[in-house]
Amino acid sequence: MKTCFTSRGFAALPLLVALALLFPGCRTNKVDWNSRIGSYTFTQAVLDMGPPNKQARLDDGTVVAEWETQRGYAVTTYAGGYYGRHGYWGGYAPVPVTTVSPSQFLRLTFGPDGRLAQWRRVAL
Repeated sequence: MKTCFTSRGFAALPLLVALALLFPGCRTNKVDWNSRIGSYTFTQAVLDMGPPNKQARLDDGTVVAEWETQRGYAVTTYAGGYYGRHGYWGGYAPVPVTTVSPSQFLRLTFGPDGRLAQWRRVAL
C-alpha cells in the first residue's frame, strides 16, 4: 500500500515558511507629512515623486502642486435578465450599473521660501 504523504514532500515546508517570514511583501512606508512641514522643499518633492500633475504659482510666491496617487476609474456592468410572463420569453432588458471611483491626489502647498506649508489629500 502506498502512502500519499512522504517526508520528502514536507522537506521544503520549513524553507517556504522562512521565505514567507523574510519577505512579507512589497509595501511602502506611510509618509508623515506633518513632520515635513517647514523642512520639505518643492525640489525634494519633485525628486521623490516626479513632476507634479498640476502646479500653480500664486501672486505671493506660494506654489500649490498636485500629484496623482491613485487613478480614478469607471466600470459599467450589466444586470437584469429576461422579462415577460412566467414561461414566456418576452425579451432581454439589461440594466447598466456604473461604479465610479475618483482620482486621488496629494496637494502640497509650498510657501514663498519654497518649504512645505500645508498638505492634504483630495479626490477629484
